[in-house]
Amino acid sequence: MTVLRPSRRDILKMSAAAPLLGLAAPAQANLGGPDGTQPSHFRFTLGEARLTVVSDGYFTGPLATVGVNADPEEVQAFMRTHFRSDTEVFNHTNHIIIELGAAKVLVDVGSGTRFAPTTGRLMENLETAGFAQEDITHVVLTHAHPDHVWGIRDDFDELVFPDAEYLIGSTEYDWWMKPGLIDEVPETLQQFVVGAVNSLSAEGLQINMAQDGHTVAPGITMIDTPGHTHGHMALHIESEGEQLLIVGDAIRRAFLNFARPDWYGAVDMDPEKTVSTRKRLLDMAATDGISMLGYHFPFPGVGNVMRDGDAYRFVPALWRWEK
Repeated sequence: MTVLRPSRRDILKMSAAAPLLGLAAPAQANLGGPDGTQPSHFRFTLGEARLTVVSDGYFTGPLATVGVNADPEEVQAFMRTHFRSDTEVFNHTNHIIIELGAAKVLVDVGSGTRFAPTTGRLMENLETAGFAQEDITHVVLTHAHPDHVWGIRDDFDELVFPDAEYLIGSTEYDWWMKPGLIDEVPETLQQFVVGAVNSLSAEGLQINMAQDGHTVAPGITMIDTPGHTHGHMALHIESEGEQLLIVGDAIRRAFLNFARPDWYGAVDMDPEKTVSTRKRLLDMAATDGISMLGYHFPFPGVGNVMRDGDAYRFVPALWRWEK
């Protein structure tokens, strides 16, 4: 009897054909942190700006809330193709501190202990990164969803950054603080409204309203990016000719929202504006070579945008270890 011994080339060919033969999909590379820990922070520079990405943890949600205007089977297939779960979505939470001139600007304040058991790590990770509460000069709130503002108070209901100047888009503030809003929104949003009101009216909080183009500090500008929420705002950083867009939740998925910019999620309040804002930011970044940081992108969440036909691709930044 002849014994068949496939060559390495034959094995590679069979592996490539496995999906067509109905074999199991390749296993996902689910990587844990060093020694079982979770990453706390990552530093990089942009011109003269010193930037530190600080994690607040992570949380998961059902895949059914993603791409709600698409065929669910197509969404699942996309996730499998990109080595992601086809039942849930995994959300990193990437905060950033921008040190430029005399300013130390923190973007969003995380969930605190009020949202999910796997979030609320911002304060301890800030300390690990070498920041004290009194170091923060400005706090910019991109929008008032739980994972972005519920950490504004500690467990004693005291402001976490009492000495900082707080900023939020005026449209965003007015929408959440509208009298009687809780009776106008679906039941699924009512807890969000209560949490936003409690956060934005915290004792001792003095919050300033921002409009499109507001300068937080030299080189740091807030820009209108509505859709995910009605008054969502992002930030544009520029130093020595280098630029970075901090997009918050205007673009939530580092791969799916790039490849399928027309798909939107269940939590996007204005789907049409969500898509148009997303395309505007992606086009801006791809055209002008602007780096991008996404709040829910894979940690540390920074990369570039390249065009791919009528869509885009996220290209994670290449970190370099230099003396």
